[in-house]
Amino acid sequence: MKAIVITSPGGPEVLQLQEVEDPQLQEDEVLIGVHATALNRADTLQRKGFHPPPKGASPYLGLECSGTVLSIGINVSKWKIGDQVCALLGGGGYAEKVAVPAGQVLPIPPGVSLTDAASFPEVACTVWSTIFMTSRLSQGETLLVHGGSSGIGTFAIQIAKYRGARVFVTAGSEEKLAFCKSIGADVAINYKTEDFVERVKEETGGQGVDVILDCMGASYYQRNLDSLNLDGRLFIIGLQGGVTTEANLRPLLAKRLTVQAAGLRNRSLENKAAIISEVEKNVWPAIAEGKVKPVVYKSFPLAEAVDAHRLMESSKHIGKILLVP
Repeated sequence: MKAIVITSPGGPEVLQLQEVEDPQLQEDEVLIGVHATALNRADTLQRKGFHPPPKGASPYLGLECSGTVLSIGINVSKWKIGDQVCALLGGGGYAEKVAVPAGQVLPIPPGVSLTDAASFPEVACTVWSTIFMTSRLSQGETLLVHGGSSGIGTFAIQIAKYRGARVFVTAGSEEKLAFCKSIGADVAINYKTEDFVERVKEETGGQGVDVILDCMGASYYQRNLDSLNLDGRLFIIGLQGGVTTEANLRPLLAKRLTVQAAGLRNRSLENKAAIISEVEKNVWPAIAEGKVKPVVYKSFPLAEAVDAHRLMESSKHIGKILLVP
């Protein structure tokens, strides 16, 4: 089969389409013929040599895909050959075939094309496991999403609105903010021209928001604490703004705040399967109702992975970028 190979750690130009061995199917796995895969920030980190795949996962990039079941392991009962599916991967989506644990496979959501379905597994599992399963955002609460125009952001806006929350976002251009509002964001803040802490306080009568989903880390840590309401929850899923910071911890005590952080990729297979099950139960109906739609900015042929990575790192896109073998 063909797959995108990282020839050495570095910039987008190190990615090359090469002939590689087919994946070996384990007894609890499903072999998927990849129809489409989507880019994630983690792919760019792995390309640079910073985010290795978990033990036993494919060495190739790609944390999600859609496609058709080609074969099933002897212990697999839920899926059959020919099923159209999408899946959360430990790696291997940038290829023509990928083997994935059966518990990480989902049906294509009703009303969504096989191509667009590749845009959902990573964002749905990330957002559902952080904002809802862990931070327990509930109806009538407020959510602040940093990077509102990203794949994670555009998904979080839609599912949080569907669940009855008031949604605040930050983004760096008027075009991105306008898009966020068009899919349901209530308050859109340009982080280049406004202080989000002040705006949050202004919009909430001085109280702050209940939950923050943060991809920045160090550079936003203090301001996130200052933006939270009593019993507020901060969930960190990225460190684009650095890894170390000094912080005034008084707000943690004064407001009974909770700070948590997690990635998705290195969780156990059992944990991923539990998240997938929750997503199918809680998120797929929202997609079927048309309340949560795929947001796909551009699709590239697999052979043009270099250009796709350049686009992602330019941050000009809104939503997801797909690769189609």
